[in-house]
Amino acid sequence: MAGGLIALLDDVAALVKLSAASLDDVAAGASRAGAKAAGVVIDDAAVTPKFVEGVSPKRELPIIERIALGSLVNKIVIILPIILLLSQFLPWLLTPLLMVGGTYLCFEGAEKVFEKLGWIAHHEKEAAGADTPADGAAADGAAAEKKIVRSAITTDFVLSCEIMVIALNEVAVESLTSRAVILIIVALAITLGVYGVVALIVKMDNIGLHLAKKDSPGPQRFGRFLVGAMPKLLTLLSVVGTFAMLWVGGHIILVGTDELGFHALYGFVHHLEVPAAAVPAIGGILGWVVNTVFSLILGAIWGGIVVAVIVGAKALFTVNKKNNSEDRPEGEEHAAPRA
Repeated sequence: MAGGLIALLDDVAALVKLSAASLDDVAAGASRAGAKAAGVVIDDAAVTPKFVEGVSPKRELPIIERIALGSLVNKIVIILPIILLLSQFLPWLLTPLLMVGGTYLCFEGAEKVFEKLGWIAHHEKEAAGADTPADGAAADGAAAEKKIVRSAITTDFVLSCEIMVIALNEVAVESLTSRAVILIIVALAITLGVYGVVALIVKMDNIGLHLAKKDSPGPQRFGRFLVGAMPKLLTLLSVVGTFAMLWVGGHIILVGTDELGFHALYGFVHHLEVPAAAVPAIGGILGWVVNTVFSLILGAIWGGIVVAVIVGAKALFTVNKKNNSEDRPEGEEHAAPRA
């Protein structure tokens, strides 16, 4: 009887150790997966505050809360089951899908750089539900608020796809259950982190104004600092987000081409990394810098090519449409159809 009890306790202890090891694996996997999605996360945090510009301060946090809930639905209810099924039954499709996402990140980053340099005109994204606030953002009606939330969640869906696919690629070798748990943790952590930061950014000027009205000069100075710092913070986030997208997107393309059999790019970077990594004390950092800089350059080139193709295609379409309109006889477009 005692022997059986001891055996049972041994089994329980082994089970506890196994569970602890599994939790460690899940935590490590979630950490790796979340870190790789950093570029998209920063851009998400930079984009979202723009959706509540002009909205009544009382409605800012409720709107952000609704967007955050929509983001969780995007990640856990819609995207997670699809990519888990793909990873289980069509794992070979993950690398091409990841490269498509990486190409999108490179395109978005390069497009922002080109717009900043004035090489292309700033385009309106409202129809696609992207960087600009929806029409009526200054209004306080329920319909306007619903439109803002819908537009923001649509933008979030694209970014959430990138986050989840990048995260999945980091834990693709784990079991199906572990993958699901890790991705749920990543979805929750990133969503809470991003929209918590967004809420803080949105309310930073209100906090500053409140402190600026205090009697004490210390809080007054800090309050004025917060009010003045908010535009600069948003600009900094936008710049960091742009470079992060180019870096992450370029790294995805770099690794993806190697996994698909084109080894020249990855081999070249690895050749540069080896001597950098051999430097005593700082080799690890130098190797990372080499890889990051080349990934950034590759992302900028890759994204620039995509932007050029898309802008050229749009210009060609516009010219053809204009020519067709000019070639059409006057009044033909208004002519009544023949019976």
